[in-house]
Amino acid sequence: MFQEKNVLLVTRPLCPPWDEGSKNFAYFLAKSLLGIPVSILTSATIDDLPESVTQESIYTSGHFDLRAKVELFFSLFRFRNRFDITHYLFTPTKLNSWIIRHLVHPTRGKTIQTVATLREDLYSEDDLRKILFADRIITYADQSKHRLEEMGFAGVERIYPGIDLDFFKPSPKDPELLKRFGFEKDQFIVSYVGEYARLGATDMLADAIIRFHREHRESPIRFFWALRLKNEADIAKKAEVVQKFTDAGLGDRFHCSDTFDDVLGLYNLADVIAFPVSDMKGKFDIPLAVIEPYACAKPVILSDIQIFKEFSDDSFSVTVPRDDGKAFLSAVESLYNDRDRLSEMGLAARAYMEREFDLKDTAKRYAEIYKNF
Repeated sequence: MFQEKNVLLVTRPLCPPWDEGSKNFAYFLAKSLLGIPVSILTSATIDDLPESVTQESIYTSGHFDLRAKVELFFSLFRFRNRFDITHYLFTPTKLNSWIIRHLVHPTRGKTIQTVATLREDLYSEDDLRKILFADRIITYADQSKHRLEEMGFAGVERIYPGIDLDFFKPSPKDPELLKRFGFEKDQFIVSYVGEYARLGATDMLADAIIRFHREHRESPIRFFWALRLKNEADIAKKAEVVQKFTDAGLGDRFHCSDTFDDVLGLYNLADVIAFPVSDMKGKFDIPLAVIEPYACAKPVILSDIQIFKEFSDDSFSVTVPRDDGKAFLSAVESLYNDRDRLSEMGLAARAYMEREFDLKDTAKRYAEIYKNF
């Protein structure tokens, strides 16, 4: 019977803050698979989960460092004969796939891999055939599904990473957050939600924003670096950007959040979200930092990267050439000057999410897979 099946979601530690793609998706998926016995991997108890979710506290901290990876693999070895379905929800690598296949692979039940990105910049076709070892492969995007089919993988399915639309939704700007990050209530805020040290947009944006403020000192448009500090490289790159603003005499125009728990509040603080990155190496095919703002009715400025075509449209996003600061600023000013268009794009973004990325629909699709597997 379907009810007798039990599922293990294999992830990094599921714990706040909810600011990382794979764990965000696993957390919201577990909450939505009502009635299905699901086990998740945590470092501490999460209070808002249904009774159908069992929390396995296998991690000693919320960081997915070397110690956590060792804890994960020891736990998978202990769990080998326990679950009907083992569902892997992290980016596979040569090493972790080899360990799973040869040392901790389940001795009963079926396996699923949800693959957020293929990382073809790192892996050859032969590598991918070894890395993708599960009985069933699911991709985030059609582009990756078609690529795997070209390579001879059979039965690949694409399921978009659903978003909890009851959580990610539009709301007014929080006055306390405006004050905290140095904004006035009538300012027009453009939030960059990429990364400092990766993705190739930081220097372009810094130079473009400095140029904008020099030429438009009285403009109410403000730019917000809504970014986490994930590592030493991010810290160093942020310091470099701050120095650029300081040297330009614009230190008071650099606004940032650093690591901040209230992701929803950050999205709704913005009028427009910016993600004009020059490459997507190391990022998911469909970054949550783009579709979560859509759910909050925020238009997004994207670069002309091929994968973005799958989840962008002129009705709710603006595409600009990569590494083109002038085009980026032009897009910002166009949205600022046409508030009716801005509002219509926000509504269209939310409607798009309701059609294509509703977590309830995603959970139903996974439930059907578990049921019929």
